[in-house]
Amino acid sequence: MPAKVILEISNGPMAGRQFVYEDRTTCIMGRASDCEPRLLAKPATPGAPENRGISRHHCLLDINPPDVRIRDFGSLNGTYVNGRKIGQREQHEQPGGIFPEHDATDGDQIRVGNLRLVVHVHVPITCGQCEAEIPEAELQPADGQTRAGLCLKCRQEAERAGLAATPRRTATDPTKVCAKCGRDVSDETGANRPGEFVCSQCRENPMDLLRQLLQDAAKGAKQLVAIEGYEILKQLGRGGMGAVFLARQEKRDAPVALKVMLPKVAASQRATESFLRETVNTRALQHPNVVRLWDAGCSAGTFFFTLEYCEGGSIDKFMAQRGGKLSIDEALPIALQALEGLHYAHHAEIPHVRLKDGSIGRGRGLVHRDVKPQNIFLSTAGNSRVAKIGDYGLSKAFDMAGLSGHTYAGEVAGTPEFMPREQVRKFKVLRPQADVWAMAATLYNMLTGCFPRDFPKGRDPWQLILESSPVPIRQRNPAIPARLAEVIDHALIDEPEVEVKSASDFRRALMQVM
Repeated sequence: MPAKVILEISNGPMAGRQFVYEDRTTCIMGRASDCEPRLLAKPATPGAPENRGISRHHCLLDINPPDVRIRDFGSLNGTYVNGRKIGQREQHEQPGGIFPEHDATDGDQIRVGNLRLVVHVHVPITCGQCEAEIPEAELQPADGQTRAGLCLKCRQEAERAGLAATPRRTATDPTKVCAKCGRDVSDETGANRPGEFVCSQCRENPMDLLRQLLQDAAKGAKQLVAIEGYEILKQLGRGGMGAVFLARQEKRDAPVALKVMLPKVAASQRATESFLRETVNTRALQHPNVVRLWDAGCSAGTFFFTLEYCEGGSIDKFMAQRGGKLSIDEALPIALQALEGLHYAHHAEIPHVRLKDGSIGRGRGLVHRDVKPQNIFLSTAGNSRVAKIGDYGLSKAFDMAGLSGHTYAGEVAGTPEFMPREQVRKFKVLRPQADVWAMAATLYNMLTGCFPRDFPKGRDPWQLILESSPVPIRQRNPAIPARLAEVIDHALIDEPEVEVKSASDFRRALMQVM
């Protein structure tokens, strides 16, 4: 059974109502219709007390079971955890300030207005030897009391070897070590989870991690066969989750991009399998305007990928070379080609999709979730420049597997400057139109050097997305032709929902004004 977080309302007209979270998610709590949980003010029974003091968008919940984090959204009446105020704006202030995040644990009480919620955290019992989850059917009485048991497989292996079935670690002895250097990481974020974990010191040198993997691959490690024979030429880029390197393999003439991603929490067997299963979807994408993913794998708490190398680099770097923005003649072809890639991916046959009945099977369509200039790359075909959508599905899958820790403290659920309201409201169920909006925001950025929305310093970016509208593009750059501006502004309408639904519709509208 997976870990889960339950929020239970303990008073008021919704008393007894539970909200259960078993997967990675973020949500906004408040009384507005787009909130989940939505905290209704009016009681169902006449005469019963009302829920008072709850703002429209009161606070943000960042849930990565078994962890849960809460942040006030600049509410007028504040958010409290165990009686301690964690955020509240002053009477004269406008909503939208940035308040600290607070980690909540099992049994904590959250107060929103006059409403109280109790946090319940359920953690599965794991094997004290291999750290795999132990199904309830296999639990022995001592397991449930001490969390020091072994799974059936480890017990059987011990019996065959004539050894005592003794766990090597228990929950009362939670020492964990770095998968690379062996340093004690028990006090690091996520280190109390089952699975392999790379310490903060080793994370500072992703090239060293990759070199070690390549050495192990050369020695014949089966889990590293995908990167056997590669040599690192240079580092191409680095982010909060890892780095990308230019590499070459003896058997392949063309260079490749070799990427490593480092989880912010221990990579459990469940999370690792979930993420690698999702990478199969990315490998299924084969289109001239989508960066190819060749192989993927995991070893020693480090995920690795071999990707098509685009020698022209990313669009944000191309913009920097051009002084911070692009001409219409440069930006439009890039946008049109990227939209072709998005249209293909949104309709492609995908091996592992969650179907309507909840099962996993073949389906159609993959949403990128993080379209922006940094994730569009340039290559060449003859004398022509070719734009390709990169990182397709990887960041989304990494985050949904819970490997990125807490999204809003990190970088992976999407970049706020290129996110529509829908992406904040509906974190888990995201439609292709969110990518279309992000592509319109990317074109806006290429032409102006600005973001569609203003993000003043000291204001919460996630609340700004919910409560502000994009600035018309001609206010940023009056030289943009009126008809082109109309098309871009129309594509950036996202209230009550994204106006332009498909990549093909946006592409067609751009073609008509070229």
